[in-house]
Amino acid sequence: MPAVTVDNPLTLPRLPEPMAAVHERKVLTVATAPTGFEGEGFPVRRALATIKPKYLDPFIMMDQMGEVDYAPGEPKGTPWHPHRGFETVTYIIDGVFDHTDSHGGGGTITNGDTQWMTAGSGLLHKEAPPEWLVQKGGLFHGIQLWVNLPSKSKMLAPKYQDIGRSNVVLLSSHDGGALVRVIAGDVAGHLGPGATHTPITLIHASITPGARLSIPWRSDFNALAYVLSGRGTAGSDGQPLEMGQLAVYEGFGATQAETITLTAAKTQDTRSPNLEVIILGGKPIGEPVAHYGPFVMNTKAELQQAFEDFQAGRLGTIPAGHH
Repeated sequence: MPAVTVDNPLTLPRLPEPMAAVHERKVLTVATAPTGFEGEGFPVRRALATIKPKYLDPFIMMDQMGEVDYAPGEPKGTPWHPHRGFETVTYIIDGVFDHTDSHGGGGTITNGDTQWMTAGSGLLHKEAPPEWLVQKGGLFHGIQLWVNLPSKSKMLAPKYQDIGRSNVVLLSSHDGGALVRVIAGDVAGHLGPGATHTPITLIHASITPGARLSIPWRSDFNALAYVLSGRGTAGSDGQPLEMGQLAVYEGFGATQAETITLTAAKTQDTRSPNLEVIILGGKPIGEPVAHYGPFVMNTKAELQQAFEDFQAGRLGTIPAGHH
């Protein structure tokens, strides 16, 4: 897994050693992600699809894209499509993806890079492998997360952030058993590079066999952990967790300090030497959600307006040369 890594995590800043007096969250439920296809037909696991929205706020959806090893001519992306009212976060673990949008954003990400697009008032965009990769084929693996925007921010001007892997904050667990990549949010005083309109934390952690990762967690954040590969347990109650499964940690809003924990099984599959997990949480927005297709608004009337604006061309036009 070529996402940014280091040979010796103990050379990195370390998370604090867990304290017995700190509350450790239990796991409320574990769900297996259903599979499907997205865009022009690339395979995905829909990590949040079976979870009640009240446990997800401010997140709308998250897809694990791949892991798939494409033959020449097989790599696929998404055609031009609109968005309004939320942010898309695309994190590529393995492979290459191009982004182009009608607001002037765009770039190429690979092996630990992230594209953070604030759709805001609306734009058109597409994501696809570069032509050379389509011809050559190769491994493709990543996630795309949709983060809701509060009503006051839904009509902000669109924005694009290109977060290179060299900007991701790298941390070690206190004993060196886990590598923690902070893409966004504050983890024990270490700030990830992603600038968010909705307070969230987004992490990719690699936990070595038998190791335990304990992360200080904001008491007003929910907490979710999705396994990209490997197996282990989650929470103080040791709920079993394996590839393609999501753990939803118990309630939030307590006044005391809290942690969330994950432990890698002592024996992992040969294809996955570590427990690889996406850990995310955020402060719930607590507003009504009207979601249909590429638009996430607060009311049905706002959804209807979004469709009308798209059909009238008010969400932008495809840049010349990209039709």
